[in-house]
Amino acid sequence: MSAQIIEREGKPEYAVLPYSDYLRLLELAEDVRDTADATEAMRELVSGEDEVIPAEVVARLIAREDHPLKIWREYRGLTQEALGNSAGASKSYISQIEAGNKIGSAKVLKALAEELQVDMEDLLLE
Repeated sequence: MSAQIIEREGKPEYAVLPYSDYLRLLELAEDVRDTADATEAMRELVSGEDEVIPAEVVARLIAREDHPLKIWREYRGLTQEALGNSAGASKSYISQIEAGNKIGSAKVLKALAEELQVDMEDLLLE
């Protein structure tokens, strides 16, 4: 890599370099950011701050064939009754939300999200 250094008052002010070198530096900077992001993601996984979601669960969420509440509930291995009891909602209320007959109050959705260890937005139909 060759660069022309332009000085101002005897101190380096600018570096002029071939465009191909500039593009390579951009690639390297992106690689450094990607590595830092991957390292942070691994740290979060190891510390338990984040988790790996199985591809089957992600596929179900993307396909939208079932309500997200049902998908997350089943993934966590909970029955409607168990989830309802821990979140302060009835089994029938959970069933109605999963069937799309009720939206669910913000209070209940927040409690359900906490029990399922997801963000409240993850339980909303878009």
